[in-house]
Amino acid sequence: MAIWLFRAGSNGEYEKRFLEDGKIYLTWDKLNLDLSKVKNKEELKKYLVEYYDMSKKGRIRNWASQIWPMAHRIKEGDWVILPSKLKRAIHIGEVLSAYRHESSGDPLFQHQRDVRWFATDIPRSRFDQDLLHSLGAFMTVCRITRNKAEERIKNMAENNWQVTHRHLNVAEKGTNQDAEIGDTDELPSDLEIDAKDQIAKYLQQRFRGHQLTRLINAILKAKGYVTYQAPEGPDKGVDILAAPEPMGFGSPKICVQVKSGDDPVDRATLDQLIGVMHNFKAEHGLFVSWGGYKSSVDREIPSQFFNVRLWGQDEIISELFQNYQHLDNAVQADIPLKQAWVLNWDEVE
Repeated sequence: MAIWLFRAGSNGEYEKRFLEDGKIYLTWDKLNLDLSKVKNKEELKKYLVEYYDMSKKGRIRNWASQIWPMAHRIKEGDWVILPSKLKRAIHIGEVLSAYRHESSGDPLFQHQRDVRWFATDIPRSRFDQDLLHSLGAFMTVCRITRNKAEERIKNMAENNWQVTHRHLNVAEKGTNQDAEIGDTDELPSDLEIDAKDQIAKYLQQRFRGHQLTRLINAILKAKGYVTYQAPEGPDKGVDILAAPEPMGFGSPKICVQVKSGDDPVDRATLDQLIGVMHNFKAEHGLFVSWGGYKSSVDREIPSQFFNVRLWGQDEIISELFQNYQHLDNAVQADIPLKQAWVLNWDEVE
């Protein structure tokens, strides 16, 4: 069983369709040919040169190595990993069908395979850093092999997506006799995602339980709110109350609930916050969940748009970045960050 990294658009714009349709698509613009009829990669490269007006041999080889597996290397029973661009989560499915070319309909979705998405919304924080590094490769399609990744991910699946102790410190590279660009991890990865993964793991360790409430309280203060933070213990459904100046009597009045656990929050928990907002006469609510949100909550986002905001790991880290210079010294000392320039591989040909 091989495990393949797949992406649903550069910004995750096709992720919902992948999951709802139960498919993977090779969303490659202008790739208007039946890949199953392409005899070899040299023939594919000739097509790319002709139809994409490509002259750089390295880029042609890179593209061909990503396109070729869709019809010729991925097998039924293989697993597909889809790192979400919409939340700090990972979706995993099993390939159920051979490659199909559907020439009718939207050209972006003509290359397809059926997939059973058997594990969705797995928090990224469940995965070891080296696996996350592999999942950040700048590829639309590639096989994940390094550091015994296939074995380790399979073991996680058998352990309710928790890392087993015997795989916590794997440093040995996996071997692959047929390795090529499309299935090695010796590739540029998204350093921004790598950095966020490292920061997320650090925050998870240092800001467990009530400490995460302390961090959110500090961020709200840095944003200009006057706050009340409930003491540790039973919180009566609210962890923080916040409002702007003067003295916290301004608007909007916000009721904040913070969940530091790894499990996604369900719809019933969101409904509890909405009820608490009325009890405290708050105009708006902020729900902070380190473990993210179940799809039942995601579906409520449009109807609650003017009432409640949802923060997951991505939002917490983004707010930390935006407000870091205004955090109090104690919090800055707990989270020592520095800025750095990195090469944008998306723009490198």
